[in-house]
Amino acid sequence: MKRRTLAAMPLTALLIAAGLSPFGASAQANYPNKPVKFIVPYAAGGLPDTVARIVAQRLGERLGQAVIVDNRPGGNGITAYQALLQSSPQDGYSFIVSDGSMLSITPFLNKQVPYNIGKELLPVSLIARSPLYLVAHPKAGVNNFADFVKLVKSKPDEFTYGSSGIGSSHHMTMEALKAALGLSVRHIPFKGSGQSTPALVGGQVDFSIAALPSIQGFVKNNQVKLLASNAPKRSPQVPDIPAIAETIPGFDFSVVIGVMAAAGTPQFAIDRISKEITEVTKNPELIKTFENLAIEPVGAGPAEYGRVIVRENEVMAKAAKSADLKAE
Repeated sequence: MKRRTLAAMPLTALLIAAGLSPFGASAQANYPNKPVKFIVPYAAGGLPDTVARIVAQRLGERLGQAVIVDNRPGGNGITAYQALLQSSPQDGYSFIVSDGSMLSITPFLNKQVPYNIGKELLPVSLIARSPLYLVAHPKAGVNNFADFVKLVKSKPDEFTYGSSGIGSSHHMTMEALKAALGLSVRHIPFKGSGQSTPALVGGQVDFSIAALPSIQGFVKNNQVKLLASNAPKRSPQVPDIPAIAETIPGFDFSVVIGVMAAAGTPQFAIDRISKEITEVTKNPELIKTFENLAIEPVGAGPAEYGRVIVRENEVMAKAAKSADLKAE
């Protein structure tokens, strides 16, 4: 298999139709008539898992069928993709809910990745966006982003930061930050936020990049301190916390969470799931839940999601070079 790169793919390639459905009119009319599965390529507790579970509940109510969240961490998304194929995705009942790293970084890290977006995986719906935050353990002795930059510059390689894994959005955020400001902080990768957040709280690492849902309780208890977000602007939920973009113009590594389907998934299933998720993201109670977690509901369809993937691949490609990531 030829080595894949993170170069932006043509939008037309991302938006290849799923093809003619092998199912008849009755299957379409009765869809869905059994539970739908959302496969998440991360352990429970992280941002994609949180978004998937909140949406699954509301989506199930609209579909009249349960939407089950199935966590399949490992292989930077490859394990989840394999689980998708084993779930008979061609019947339209199994989907992947993920951030973009399995699309932009995983193919760069592993030349044996068995999927390409637009070919083996199809964009279905862009659910939401959310910033990640640079967070400090109290022992670091920093109170704001400026303190962080000053301290780290004064003591190169002395401090550590945790991420949810090599090639994750968390990892790429910090590596882009390091490259832009000339910082040197040692990376300690973990297997998901379920491990990296406890490591920060326990003082095993000095800093971390994390989503607000996984650290909010610890922030309230003064066990960790928010320093800055990786979104292009401040979040209304924590307006006192600056965006890194205020220091580095154009900096935007906010996470996008979307739904993908395997090639061959019936078009009627893709259309129905996309349509219903758009409606779910308009639900006032869901919007309030998301806002409390600093998550922005989007609810865009395949075309818009495809454009977002193209842009994210370009951004991640630059960060991957900064991190000197190598394909294996």
